[in-house]
Amino acid sequence: MSAQPQFEQTWISLEDYLAAELLSDTKHEYDDGELVAMSGASKNHERIKGNIAAALHAHLRGKLCESFSSDLKVKIGQYLFYPDTMVVCEDTSVHEYYAETPVLVVEVLSKSTRRRDETIKRRLYQTIPTLQEYVLIEQDIVDVEVCRRSEGWVSNHYFLGDEVPFDSVDLSLSVADIYARVDNDDMRTFIAEQAAAEANLSQA
Repeated sequence: MSAQPQFEQTWISLEDYLAAELLSDTKHEYDDGELVAMSGASKNHERIKGNIAAALHAHLRGKLCESFSSDLKVKIGQYLFYPDTMVVCEDTSVHEYYAETPVLVVEVLSKSTRRRDETIKRRLYQTIPTLQEYVLIEQDIVDVEVCRRSEGWVSNHYFLGDEVPFDSVDLSLSVADIYARVDNDDMRTFIAEQAAAEANLSQA
């Protein structure tokens, strides 16, 4: 989803935010007393999020860890965000509408969210003691960025033809599967090249 700061607003307590959010038609993230409204997402955004969520849900069925998509918040001190997808293995929160102990957080980038996802969210997510991986996925091009605690949060980039290891949940996904049905220049080129290769094989 896109983040849109709300201006000319007064400070709101965390408790009032949580109560108001249950009644609001628009989602808001909470930045230490300030609200950030979340607008609608593109089709490509939803395709990527759905591909990741479906793979995690199937992989974790019957296991201790559980995946959640963007309707559940993650709380980090006086901040609450709606990650596109996250995995929680030991849920220590007693609150029904947020988690505090994700091991994996995934954000799908857009023009309106990139700055927020790459700055304030990146910094705060990496302070979560349980977090093992932070994943940033572009939607307009093909680029999956994975930052791992075990590697000092260094960025690792994966492209078409690569397999992406999600070490925190012992899962590997191909970049092509993550971007299944996504319509951008990189995917159109990839699909055309695949079709040409298959045609050449059939003629051989």
